[in-house]
Amino acid sequence: MLYRRRTLDLSRGALETPVLFPVRNIGKRSSDNTPEYVGTIPEFSVAMINTRSIRNREPMWNRLTDGVPLRKEMDVPEDTIVFADSGGFDFSSGDVDTTPAQTLDTQRQLDADIYGTVDLPLSRENRDAENDRRVEQSTKYALEASDLHDGDSLLIASVHGYDPQTVRNNIRYLEKNGHFDGYALGSMVPIRTDYKKVSKLILAARTATDKHLHVYGLGGLVYQPLLLYLGVDSFDSSAFIRSAGNRNYLVPGFGGEALRNVESMEYLPCPCPVCGQRCLDDIREDRTALTQHNLWALATELRRFRYVAESDRDIEEYLDLRFQGNPVTQRAYETAKQQVRRLS
Repeated sequence: MLYRRRTLDLSRGALETPVLFPVRNIGKRSSDNTPEYVGTIPEFSVAMINTRSIRNREPMWNRLTDGVPLRKEMDVPEDTIVFADSGGFDFSSGDVDTTPAQTLDTQRQLDADIYGTVDLPLSRENRDAENDRRVEQSTKYALEASDLHDGDSLLIASVHGYDPQTVRNNIRYLEKNGHFDGYALGSMVPIRTDYKKVSKLILAARTATDKHLHVYGLGGLVYQPLLLYLGVDSFDSSAFIRSAGNRNYLVPGFGGEALRNVESMEYLPCPCPVCGQRCLDDIREDRTALTQHNLWALATELRRFRYVAESDRDIEEYLDLRFQGNPVTQRAYETAKQQVRRLS
């Protein structure tokens, strides 16, 4: 078991890990309409934002460069910790329209606490030669950012690889030739249904460095326990927004449930502050409430794992139960467990 707790010392205060960064839609729309959660869910005084989307949303960017603070634009407290990735997922099928220098400059203007380097995600459709080029280019971008970074915020190098050896070699090369506070493993979303492969890539990254390890885009209910077991320090997710858009209700310990499948119920199973006192019909009609509940569900999943760990219970026994209802995730967990045990 590689689960661990750490503290990141940031200018806005200490951040206890492992932690989930909820992905906010600021920049993707004309305004940030992510429902309120900072100050409501204690451990989520954090946010993941897309640097490229904000810079390219001209009216918003003009306000920010005219002096409106990012956190005021987001309507969150000034001490909210922000992780600004490069928006690399937008480059999966399009051209890169930024440089490490431009992205760093934007991240500084946004007053972000954690910077993610520019990256070119891989895809299953790309040929090996093209993916090799993308891995190499992302590494060059990271090293260029390292040269330009002045140390005012944490710099996390974005890393890609289609096999464990590539991931390990990439991290070790960056560690030897650059200065980074941690690493973020990308290209996971297109292969997220291949749990065994994802687990092997994460384990390769975890064993290649003792520094902070972030995984892009896999912080949903099903993946959270696996990421924690494999020693991931932080992760991000927009599952709470996407699921609410599809009228899916996230249930800790289970997964998503379409509300149309439980229409005969008067009250939903979660006692969180959003839906504990409200009937199913109220939640169904209130998308904002459903989104907020879904984020509470992600918080509950994280708290539950921490409870098992802090109370010295057997985490592997807990995960045996957690994954037994899904043969695919169960096989992935069993594979990860065998690999982790060989490390001890």
